[in-house]
Amino acid sequence: MEHVPPPAEELARLDRELAELDARRAQLLTRRAWLLAALRPPAPTAAPGWNPSAWGAPAAGRPGAPAQPWGYVPPKQPSAPRSAQNVLLTLGGLLLTIAAIAFTLVSWGSMGIGGRSAVLALVTVGALAAPAVLLRRGLTATAEALAALALVLTLLDAYAVHAVAAPDTDGLGFTAVAAGVLAALWTAYGLALGKLHLPLPAAVVLAQWPLLFGAWAAGAPALVVGWALLATAVLDGAIALWGKGTGTRVTACVGGSVMAFSALMVGLTLSVTASGPLGALAPGALLLTGAAAALAGAWRAPRGFARAGGVVAGLAVVAAVGGVPAAAVPEDWGVLAYLSAGLALTAVVRTGLPRNAVLGVLVASAAVVAGALAGALPGLAAVLLGPVTLLSDVWAGSPEGFRAALGSTLPWTGLAAAPVVLAVSAGLLGSAYRWWPSLARIAAPLIAREEPGPAGAAAYGAGPAGSAGAPGAGTPEAGGAAVPGAGGEPGAGTAGTGGTPAPGASGAEAPGAPGAAAPGASGGPWYAGGRAGAPWYAGGAPAARRRPSGAALRGAAGAGAAVLGWGALLLAGAVLDVPYAVAVAGETVLVAGLLALAVRGAGSGRDGSAAVPVTALVVALAGAVSAGLLSLASEGASYAVFGALTALLAGASVRAGAGVERAVFAVAATVGGTVLTGFAGRSLELAPHEAAPLVLLVPALTVLFGARLRRNPVALPVELTGALGALVAVGLAVPDAPFLALVLALCGVLAAGAAVRPERRQVAGYLAAALFVLATWVRLAASEVSFPEAYTLPVTVPALVVGFLRRRKDPEASSWTAYGPGLAATLLPSLAVAWTDPDWQRPLLLGVAALAVTLLGARHRLQALLLLGGAVLALDGLHELAPYVVQVAGALPRWLPPALAGLLLLVVGATYEQRLRDARRLKDALGRMR
Repeated sequence: MEHVPPPAEELARLDRELAELDARRAQLLTRRAWLLAALRPPAPTAAPGWNPSAWGAPAAGRPGAPAQPWGYVPPKQPSAPRSAQNVLLTLGGLLLTIAAIAFTLVSWGSMGIGGRSAVLALVTVGALAAPAVLLRRGLTATAEALAALALVLTLLDAYAVHAVAAPDTDGLGFTAVAAGVLAALWTAYGLALGKLHLPLPAAVVLAQWPLLFGAWAAGAPALVVGWALLATAVLDGAIALWGKGTGTRVTACVGGSVMAFSALMVGLTLSVTASGPLGALAPGALLLTGAAAALAGAWRAPRGFARAGGVVAGLAVVAAVGGVPAAAVPEDWGVLAYLSAGLALTAVVRTGLPRNAVLGVLVASAAVVAGALAGALPGLAAVLLGPVTLLSDVWAGSPEGFRAALGSTLPWTGLAAAPVVLAVSAGLLGSAYRWWPSLARIAAPLIAREEPGPAGAAAYGAGPAGSAGAPGAGTPEAGGAAVPGAGGEPGAGTAGTGGTPAPGASGAEAPGAPGAAAPGASGGPWYAGGRAGAPWYAGGAPAARRRPSGAALRGAAGAGAAVLGWGALLLAGAVLDVPYAVAVAGETVLVAGLLALAVRGAGSGRDGSAAVPVTALVVALAGAVSAGLLSLASEGASYAVFGALTALLAGASVRAGAGVERAVFAVAATVGGTVLTGFAGRSLELAPHEAAPLVLLVPALTVLFGARLRRNPVALPVELTGALGALVAVGLAVPDAPFLALVLALCGVLAAGAAVRPERRQVAGYLAAALFVLATWVRLAASEVSFPEAYTLPVTVPALVVGFLRRRKDPEASSWTAYGPGLAATLLPSLAVAWTDPDWQRPLLLGVAALAVTLLGARHRLQALLLLGGAVLALDGLHELAPYVVQVAGALPRWLPPALAGLLLLVVGATYEQRLRDARRLKDALGRMR
């Protein structure tokens, strides 16, 4: 239960929070003013004689003063000298590089060996020596350009040496040696000239190839190539951790990632394709070494890289350890070896590895389990969706086995381990749900929120008093929440910076909040993650809102266990190919178990504790659909399954109590009963239209059920489901008009029965009248009556008399209620016959009657008479004019109709506002009618 503090304590808390909000608002306003001042360009000096007030502008410095005088055009900013210099140096270095390449490749043959050597040596030495001289003179950019040229020249020197001095040597081997020599040369050069940024990253790039090309040149097997790649990756990792300069570290990090990925892919490929356990040991050693290297790097790497290293290490260990037993068992069962290795990774929580590395390893474990589950999804989908094929051939006979009923072409023998994977995963999730407190205690050090640093360092990046922007004070690692502005800018929220101190910062207490501490302390209210009095905008509150609660996580584990356990049992039946009867009975029993679980936990709460019953409810409905479809192969199985499902769902709706679950169960039971009535019609060998009245049994029961429940929340969903069943019955009767009239009349009776209740009268009453009238029209059309007035007028006259008496007693009664049904009973059937009548008498009499009804409606301001009479009159007139319109349209030029349409659109567009006003007046006039 939530603690409700005494009024005095709550008032004090509210005062403190309001004071903190005021302080925060003042800080933000100060920050906003500083940003506006920083973004506003300085106003140029006004020309002599310039007087802003003469143009009606406020004086400078006053509110509303323009930032620039009227007519001021800002001058074009010249290119930055440094940018122009970089462009010139880049172009110069590029031209020299092109010239050096052209000289080496094209002009090489015109000189002797001494001249060629002298030229290359002289140019290379000059290019290497020049940056040292330029750095002493402060020309750093020029030195960088010449260093880039020197790098290209050294590569050309290596090419020249191979082409002249050692043309018969192996290209890969020479490249490996040359890359190693150049990497060492440029490493020494970069360390000697520490101000240059290019040499060390270039040395890192060159260091990627010696081992790889050396192994390739020696014709080493793939395993040796993998070790070469891994050794290079380890070297890159060391450079990334201890290298000099950001460029060097980034280059090493990228190269190490590529090399490590390649090495692990080599090891994984060899492990998967190994012919036996012994053959998988050597690739496993490579993978384990890669995992050890990743963990070693994660020990010193930042948080993101440490977690990525943990993920890589975990996956490598799974591939290494699981590959050995996987090579000893049949291919279909190898997934269990990898799954076991992935689950064993959870023991890492008991080791002394860094927190971020442990989280990465756990992510790898979860990824392995998710991959194993994904492999079982195709089989489970085939079990659930396969029975849909039985809809095309209902009651064709019981198949021999479960697989034959599914009609799937999946290789079921290859899915032998899938049920085991699902069962193991379900068992683990179930164990986690059962012993959640113990699991939470073990995982608490990993998932616990980082606490703020001392003296309220989490409050918007504020460190101790007077130390704004102290290292780590506003970083996630220190538990703080870094914000723009920390570090001396106005509004940074630190003491002594000119801005307003942030709430909770050391040495800066908000007014009215003595002793206010930083967010994140314990004892906070329900809306914040910090202690009592911490404002909503404190750093801990959003984190608390983003992280799911322990109850939600436990509920998700229980829900996952229920789903996976159900899927494991279903898939096991398909893999074992159990008899058809056993499969149908088993699915029905599973639905019963899930319904019991859903009923037991229904209404348990809105937090995570409700996840298990809600999931059980959804899975039970999905299983009921699958079992029902599976039973369509046999008549007896169909009756047994749908009867059992209907009874189970009805019983669940009774036991579930009030709530959404009860309504869902009741609706599902109603659907099952409707399907059973359809089965009865098929068993009696009735045509679809003949079975339609039988389908109305369930809608009739829902009307009685609704009358019994009255305003119970379950009544409306059940009645709506019955109405859908009645709609199905109408659809079945459409091919036969007499049966359609009968079904419509029966539906009208049901609607009239529902209209007896006051809460349903408004809708069901109109629906009943419409259904009766429609049934009458369909019956007349089915009997091929040529004079429907003989049948409709005896109904219309009494109906109009009753409506007149109703209006006389209650002048406020609607004309649609009083006269609408009576007029529609005659006018609409007569209009339908008139449109197919070749004579002129009926349209003339109908038009006269419609005109009289329209005039009476206009005279007495009755909406139903005016609209019904006008609509019938218009349609009748259109029928009479249609032949002449067709003749005139055929005689007109083809361009005239589009032209007239365009002219009409122009007129309507030009008088659009007037037409809208006319339409509104017409709407208002009709609305004032009764």
